[in-house]
Amino acid sequence: MNKHQKLLTINLFVLTFVLGTSEFVIVGLLTEVSTDLNIAISTAGTLVSAFAITFALATPILTAIFSRFSKYPLMLTLIAVFIAGNIMTALSGSYALLLVSRMITAVVTGVLIALAMAVASETVAADQRGTVISIIFTGFTIASVIGVPLGTYIGQWGGWHMAFWFTALLGIVSLIASSAAIPRGIKGSRSSLRKQIGLLTNSRIGIAFFIPALSIGATYTVYTYLTPLLQEALSVPDPYISLVFLLFGIMSVFSTLIGGKLAARNGIQKLRYVFLIQAGILASIYVSHNSVITGLISISLIALVVYTMNATMQLYFIDLAHKHYPAAKDLASSLTPVSVNVGIALGSSLGGFVTTNMKLIDVSWSGGIVAMAASILTFISCRLDRKAWFSKNKVFPS
Repeated sequence: MNKHQKLLTINLFVLTFVLGTSEFVIVGLLTEVSTDLNIAISTAGTLVSAFAITFALATPILTAIFSRFSKYPLMLTLIAVFIAGNIMTALSGSYALLLVSRMITAVVTGVLIALAMAVASETVAADQRGTVISIIFTGFTIASVIGVPLGTYIGQWGGWHMAFWFTALLGIVSLIASSAAIPRGIKGSRSSLRKQIGLLTNSRIGIAFFIPALSIGATYTVYTYLTPLLQEALSVPDPYISLVFLLFGIMSVFSTLIGGKLAARNGIQKLRYVFLIQAGILASIYVSHNSVITGLISISLIALVVYTMNATMQLYFIDLAHKHYPAAKDLASSLTPVSVNVGIALGSSLGGFVTTNMKLIDVSWSGGIVAMAASILTFISCRLDRKAWFSKNKVFPS
């Protein structure tokens, strides 16, 4: 990479770090929000689900609509709206205003992620896209390791409003950096909304969409209930639980980087087996929970696998769009983060069902089954790719 490409990569990494911190910091402040606004903790919890649902529903549509605009002014405008949304959250004195501000922030967060991936894929060489996209995704992981704990500390120290003044400040830093780093010459794609949405009706896109959703859903079936698992199954003392989450976050950083290496070497083929490994690791908790050491090893391995598919799936969607719907590459860039948010919702819901109707430890093998489903879909996608290649080259497989 040349100097400008490195600067752009660093800037997009910082942008996703800021977006991730803003999205997830509310999780650590639900108690403070519920107490301050005099609402139930479950009501405060809807702020998290509302963000994810808004993200998943609005991102594909708005990305398709905005794709006709040049990337530079569009991204700067959306970052400015992101800053305004966080300021609105910081000023919120009621649940209704807080909910609206979080939904506004969710809308621009999703589109900015899609645009960041699109800019990266259009700017760097083909053989470097996997590495660069994995670095950009790492911004979210670092946000969970550093940004969210720091924001939570600020919120607990100065009030939850202060945490969002902090994320607004981070947004201003990102705006300044982006104004210098984002290329000004990347034009939009002139295409009707109908043609772009047609991407979503493609059967191969439809199958591929659920691959990251099922993989992340498998992990979140367990991860959502990791605290009670640590307390009840592994008997980890409460003061050490935060350290386990820190360990999980650190290992997930390596997961993202490994994903970049996979993406550079026909990653979709390898993911078939990665998901089978993921299934085995998740199911292993059912056996390993009898020992703290083996249990923590299983949890570390879950984190090491969790994001290995990100870069590969991001490039897979973009490449499929390039072949079949060239004007919808921006929309294709939004599908991985949207699928991940769908997976988080599915996994947490499945985990809730399991813990309500079965034993807590049963989330382990339940998550393993979901990971196996991700592997099956990946095998199907690879088979369709193989058939498409033979058809294009008029070669008949033996």
